[in-house]
Amino acid sequence: MFDYTVVTDKNMEEAIRSIEESLKEEKFGVLWSFDIKEKLQEKGLDYQKEFRVLEVCNPQEAYRILNENEMAGYFLPCKIVVYEDSGQTKIGMPKPSAFISLMNDGKMKQFAKDIENRLISCINKSI
Repeated sequence: MFDYTVVTDKNMEEAIRSIEESLKEEKFGVLWSFDIKEKLQEKGLDYQKEFRVLEVCNPQEAYRILNENEMAGYFLPCKIVVYEDSGQTKIGMPKPSAFISLMNDGKMKQFAKDIENRLISCINKSI
């Protein structure tokens, strides 16, 4: 699987606040929160599902990874999504290890797996 996704009993706003708090504990910050529903409606499209994309970054880790292999920058920043699906709020992310595996670089795979585990921990704390 390329993703890690969980279901939470929290509503969208509670889930977003919770994931932001758990990310701070791991020194990740939210660079940008993209509200897809709002943007599509702004463009005249009748999209009704709540769907937010949080672009997250830990500056020290980004620095470390980019100094090792600048091509890894193609996968930065990491994304965490919070959305509603069939009446449930879900929190998920594409796994960094799935993207980095495309590079065929063993050291980068290890970096990505470490970041992935930390982000999964953040998601699990937030449910």
